[in-house]
Amino acid sequence: MRKTLDERNQMTDLERLRHSCAHVLATAILRIWPNAQLAGGPPVDNGFYYDIDLDHAITPADFEQIEKEMKKVVKENQTFERVTVTRDEAKALAKSGRLGALSERDVESTFKLDMIDDIPEDEEISLFQNGEFIDLCAGPHVGRTGNCKAFKVMSVAAAYYKGDQNNQSVQRIYGTCFKNRTLLDDYLEKLEEAKKRDHRKLGREMNLFAIDEAVGQGLILWKPKGGIIRRELQDFIGSALDKQGYFQVFTPHIGKLDLYRTSGHFPYYQDSQYPPVIERDNIKRLADEGCTCAELHNHLESGDIEGFLLKPMNCPHHIKIFDSEPRSYRDLPVRLAEFGTVYRWEQSGELGGMTRVRGFTQDDAHIFCTSDQVAEEIQGCLGLVKTVLATLGMNDYRVRLSLRDPDSDKYVGDPANWDKAEAALREAVESLDVDYTEELGEAAFYGPKIDFVVSDVIGREWQLGTVQVDYNLPERFDISYIGSDNNKHRPVMIHRAPFGSLERFTGLLIEHFAGHFPTWLAPEQVRILPISDKVMDFAQQTEATLKEAGVRVVLDKSPDKVGAKIRLAQLDKVPYMLVVGEREAEANQVSVRHSRKGDLGTQAVDEFISSIQTEISERSL
Repeated sequence: MRKTLDERNQMTDLERLRHSCAHVLATAILRIWPNAQLAGGPPVDNGFYYDIDLDHAITPADFEQIEKEMKKVVKENQTFERVTVTRDEAKALAKSGRLGALSERDVESTFKLDMIDDIPEDEEISLFQNGEFIDLCAGPHVGRTGNCKAFKVMSVAAAYYKGDQNNQSVQRIYGTCFKNRTLLDDYLEKLEEAKKRDHRKLGREMNLFAIDEAVGQGLILWKPKGGIIRRELQDFIGSALDKQGYFQVFTPHIGKLDLYRTSGHFPYYQDSQYPPVIERDNIKRLADEGCTCAELHNHLESGDIEGFLLKPMNCPHHIKIFDSEPRSYRDLPVRLAEFGTVYRWEQSGELGGMTRVRGFTQDDAHIFCTSDQVAEEIQGCLGLVKTVLATLGMNDYRVRLSLRDPDSDKYVGDPANWDKAEAALREAVESLDVDYTEELGEAAFYGPKIDFVVSDVIGREWQLGTVQVDYNLPERFDISYIGSDNNKHRPVMIHRAPFGSLERFTGLLIEHFAGHFPTWLAPEQVRILPISDKVMDFAQQTEATLKEAGVRVVLDKSPDKVGAKIRLAQLDKVPYMLVVGEREAEANQVSVRHSRKGDLGTQAVDEFISSIQTEISERSL
């Protein structure tokens, strides 16, 4: 069922509150530092910020004083009053230093003058005043500062005015505000929980992955334990693909630039790609000719010289596999799958652990089918995504239908084909019987898509599985199959990736489970904890039996007391601990502890093996 515009805008009241609280923050800042120059202060996800030019370097040590002054502004219950002015009046106020200030000042408000120039000539200019503070602002606001009681100053960071590194640096103060203290406290509690679950922290503590400056930021080194999780995820999705009739393929990490010119990834994705690699002979020739970097760029753009590109997408390679042999309508659908590593150039400031990287592996697949087969194939893709999410306990999700914006020129292909693709996806998503939103302008440049946006256990949203219908790339590559009429026909291409990226998905799982992976995913499933060396032979025998049964097991041979061994296993988030003493050894039993459930009692070794094998094979949570 498609949500209405009003339903999609349900956060408007909260944004209004936060925008108003930004003005409360600004008022407090100016009371403490009257010479501060203010830029913008918009609401953002989870709060608001204000950009400030100030000689004093604000630190967290200042937050208590700022909040104390904000409380005074709130207690004064000042009204937010809107005033419209002419452009000349607004500029006069800015030149007098009155905008973004508590009173007129000797120094003009340079930020405000610049912001006035950005307002279209035919647009009304409005100011908002609360108490002595007045600022250039379009609004809207709540009625009074007294509505902004549940607030918190969160952080301060360096930023550039308007986000442009060519502009001057400012201090950006972040805050948040909620309708009441209970909601604020709940949010702050979730933030603390998020810190505990941070995959960068847990990944380091659990030895899952590393990022090394010598290798490069945004490039993940999977350590042995992280490699086990990755392998299990690949095996899980691989077994599902086998059942659905996919064929696994392997393609190079690099391809000729012309391949991506044909697909449109070059130049459409040019800003997020690594620079092309140029053949040595061409480099020498161009160097001898005194070619500048700008000229080299123009040569690459025009196709005058050839180069290679670290692949930003797997699709062109899969198209070439499809096109490498004659195809009949009887062969379709052809389903090609690959754990294909791709490379994107992300700005260093945007990188973050495993969730925002420069090299990542997609659980990618492309289906080549007839128009009549599209609906059924989409349903198969959606079913696969739902299986993945259900297996991992991620049942709280919404669906987004990303469409093209007809007024934008970033999309390629025949509008009629876009209409067919969007209609096919809309029909498919409506069959899911879940809430979904349609979002113009969010489609890939070659086709619309369905995205699954998952909420984790503490309410954060992550975009995961995606399914896309594409009439355009088959056209651009001129691929075909022979139909029942012995004529050539164009196949439809479906792109799908349930995980999206193994790196990002694993980072999400670390945080979703707080490192306590279900047994089938846990790098170490069992740890044997002998009480003394007297039972070491039995412990080693049990270890060998478990390994033979396919269980990932480690024997703790340290001289520590069993209490210390249990605490270490808990810190390492090992699902099962088997405590072995002389009594257990004599009875061929183990005392079973679970990392979250505690003591489960004594079991025969064979009984424990049978139960954990069932748990693993069923991928139980």
